[in-house]
Amino acid sequence: MAKKAGKQASRHTVLVIDIGGSRVKVTTNRERTRRAFASDPELSARVMVRKVKALTKDWSYEVVAVGYPGPVVNNRPLSEPHNLGLGWAGFNFERAFDRPTKVVNDARMQAIGSYQGGRMLFLGLGTGLGSAMIVDGILELMELAHLPYRNGKTFEQYVGAAALKRVGRKK
Repeated sequence: MAKKAGKQASRHTVLVIDIGGSRVKVTTNRERTRRAFASDPELSARVMVRKVKALTKDWSYEVVAVGYPGPVVNNRPLSEPHNLGLGWAGFNFERAFDRPTKVVNDARMQAIGSYQGGRMLFLGLGTGLGSAMIVDGILELMELAHLPYRNGKTFEQYVGAAALKRVGRKK
């Protein structure tokens, strides 16, 4: 399923949440102040929302955009993330934030944010591996991280944060 990528001015203040395997980062489209807290294999969606609300209690925003580290269908996570706790699949972020909320794959969100036209392959190296492709404004769905790569391991196991720690920066 392809989607048109592009930049459109928002009349609303948007709370932007990037859910990562080691940190959850938040900002708005207005002030560009960034705040974050540590995430871990025990972090659930419900706890994440509670922490985001506490971290942003002095911010004003009308809508929420969530970058989720995994596949998203119908504005909700399709499955549990590989680097976080349980309770994400099917979680209703719109109800939890009590505001209009858009949930997309985190790599797609990052790719759209840096897209300037033409063709772009986005590979996000962090705790895991995020991937997205935009071709002439069309966002192509990708999920490369957990595809088999070599020796029974996935791409993410070769390039994610755990691999960096295991083999070192030079290799």
